[in-house]
Amino acid sequence: MSALLAGLTVLIIGDSHMSTPDYLITTLHDDLMSKGAVVYSFGACGVAAGDWMVKSQSPCGGATRFKDGPIEVKTGQDAMTRPFNELVKTYKPNLVVVVNGDTMASYAAPELPKTWIWQQVSRLTKGVKNNAVGCVWVGPAWGTEGGKFNKTFARAKEMSGYLSEIVAPCTYIDSLTMSKPGEWASSDGQHFDLAGYKAWGTAIGNAISSPAVLQTIKK
Repeated sequence: MSALLAGLTVLIIGDSHMSTPDYLITTLHDDLMSKGAVVYSFGACGVAAGDWMVKSQSPCGGATRFKDGPIEVKTGQDAMTRPFNELVKTYKPNLVVVVNGDTMASYAAPELPKTWIWQQVSRLTKGVKNNAVGCVWVGPAWGTEGGKFNKTFARAKEMSGYLSEIVAPCTYIDSLTMSKPGEWASSDGQHFDLAGYKAWGTAIGNAISSPAVLQTIKK
């Protein structure tokens, strides 16, 4: 075990990538725990960033995981976001990790809905500011083109670039630098196999434990 994150409490909130066992709720959560952090993870499939400011229903399930405990999969009416202010008050994190990019990228739409994305992101970053908590925002990875979500490399790159401009005060983590387009196998264009999620989780964990990010966190 490395002690890079010793003494830190980390809250992870995210979309479908945090909602299924063996996704980031397994690999990223484990990586941060192995670095010494106490980690609380909440995933809600299909929700936009702003949905975390209120209690919102997930259209496709969710999951939670606390510290070294098991993943609890949520379905139906139990798959909800928990309001961000409530999460911060309850778990008192030093760092919030937001995993939300693919869900808002609107891959099937002809254009990136920038105004709507900005509104969603701003709702959550306002909550981050008001709670004076450290924050990193994890953008979309390449995935593969096509699949049921109509993902394209061009849109993933456009979405990542736009998020990097608007997520302050969160530090942006660019997942596109972590692999080559199509390198991580995907069944639907957007979600990876275990090897892909392991590589992504490790890369995110390394970015979070870098000096550039750690110096932004208030202990």
